[in-house]
Amino acid sequence: MKKNLLWRLVVLLSIPLFLTSAGCQKKEIKTEVRLVNVQVKPAEKRAVRPFIEAVGSLNAYEEVTVSAEVEGMIKDVKVQEGSPVSKGMTLAHVDDTDYNLEQKRAQAAVRQGEATLANTKLEYERKAALHKEELVTKQQFEDVETRLALAQAELERSRATLSLVTQKITKTRVASPIACVVKEKKVSTGDFVKSGTPLFTIIQCNPLKLHFTVPERDVGKLKKGQEVSLKVDAFPDRQFPGKVSIIFPSLDERTRTLKVEALVPNNEGVLKPGLFSKVTLYTGEPRDTVLVPINALLYEAEKVRVFTIEDETAREKRITIGNKYGEWVEVLSGVKEGEQVVVAGHQNLSESAKVRIAQPAKSGQVPAEAPAKSREQK
Repeated sequence: MKKNLLWRLVVLLSIPLFLTSAGCQKKEIKTEVRLVNVQVKPAEKRAVRPFIEAVGSLNAYEEVTVSAEVEGMIKDVKVQEGSPVSKGMTLAHVDDTDYNLEQKRAQAAVRQGEATLANTKLEYERKAALHKEELVTKQQFEDVETRLALAQAELERSRATLSLVTQKITKTRVASPIACVVKEKKVSTGDFVKSGTPLFTIIQCNPLKLHFTVPERDVGKLKKGQEVSLKVDAFPDRQFPGKVSIIFPSLDERTRTLKVEALVPNNEGVLKPGLFSKVTLYTGEPRDTVLVPINALLYEAEKVRVFTIEDETAREKRITIGNKYGEWVEVLSGVKEGEQVVVAGHQNLSESAKVRIAQPAKSGQVPAEAPAKSREQK
């Protein structure tokens, strides 16, 4: 009995000692650290040209409304819409029958006036000789002198009438004042027109005028003669060159933009007036600048930031951007050449986050996070 009690007492006293010993032993605790998988690209320095982007439309170099200069019936029409026309080419004829008859009457009046003038001159010469010898009175001489002046004036009037009728006959032929293309035909054979009636609208399509607007902040970059490049939806794989020809003198007060005109050669005739254009206006010569991929940018209101990687640690940087060049954007400040910029996975990054630089995934996406190997703590 005493022996059992003694044994129980030894066991009870040993339990605290065991617990204390167990608490003093060192245990290994495993904790898991999660790294953010990212893709990076280095910031590059390239030679690029500064530019301004705008939208505009193409317009004909000249657009002329050809009108009738005499009244009459349209005898025939020589062109249709879309017809190419050279300078001086006949577009239509106005019936000239009545004008030809007027011309014959005017010619007869001229002949009559010439005969009257010749007869009056002879009479004047006779009366002048007799007046010297005082064989005719002064009044008789003055009468023939007056009739001579009237005959000369009548002949001049008849000749002017003949010239006017001849001019009208010339104007019955409607001719093109410029080399052009017929945009619109407004009359047909048999129509009666009056002087001033519009007959055709013609346009000159080489070169074309490109009109676009530039924001107020960029007005100081504009110069006459600057190069422009434009693209149209009809030819998405082609770029068409031009040069600034006119910088308009005042801004539009409503939009705070300035209108600019450029001349665009159209020797092939593929560009048409009215086409919508995407315009690139080059404001300087090529210069070296730092570029980063567009998909590296993170926008926060008006601020732009990127993440760069230093020693597998993310660093947040605010940057100032300039022009876009395809899939790249100009960085004016905040990032230097060669810095590794995060282009995928940056939505889940924060300052000083640990990262793992991953290769591009086949699906084009990067896992937001991936567990790293365990780190032992004691």
